[in-house]
Amino acid sequence: MREMNPPERIQTSRLTLRRLAMEDAEAIFAAYAQDTQVTRFLTWRPHQRIEETRAFIQMKIEAWDSGTEFTWAILRKDGELIGGIALRRQEFKMDFGYVIERARWGNGFAAEALQPLVDWALAQPEVFRAWAVCDAENLASARVMEKVGMTREGVLRRWVLHPQAGDTPRDCICYSIVKTTDDQPATPPYSEPAARPPQG
Repeated sequence: MREMNPPERIQTSRLTLRRLAMEDAEAIFAAYAQDTQVTRFLTWRPHQRIEETRAFIQMKIEAWDSGTEFTWAILRKDGELIGGIALRRQEFKMDFGYVIERARWGNGFAAEALQPLVDWALAQPEVFRAWAVCDAENLASARVMEKVGMTREGVLRRWVLHPQAGDTPRDCICYSIVKTTDDQPATPPYSEPAARPPQG
């Protein structure tokens, strides 16, 4: 597979996505990294100190340089940092994660940031699947994936640990968009069978 590095800067109608930088630490810490509600369904606990945020950013910078994960800061047109979004590459598929500060929830920013990354991923000839998961209780995140055209595939039971939500792995809902080919049409997503009427 050829190397595929996404753009370091992406513009949408209301947002700028740009590669995460160490200079973002203070803004991230203030906006959402220490917020227990924002981090409830994330895989990391809220940061207690700015040093944790800097260590997190350093890890993301190294991942970008290695080509395994790409993380952008999400900024409004006025330059305010309101969240982050990541794309992870796994051979022929790419998955996503995103976070928006609580004060900006409900404005469609997550979907606006996610759409161009999904479009870019599926434009790569070697990529056949764009997908993401969210905690089974995180219905707002599920709606984000539906807005960008992803289809619900089902529930991944005991899929990931969200430490703010509990001490054991949590069920997650999986969404995806897949490419069809002449030799392999896409399989329809699983749907729950209709309940059978009681037998007399």
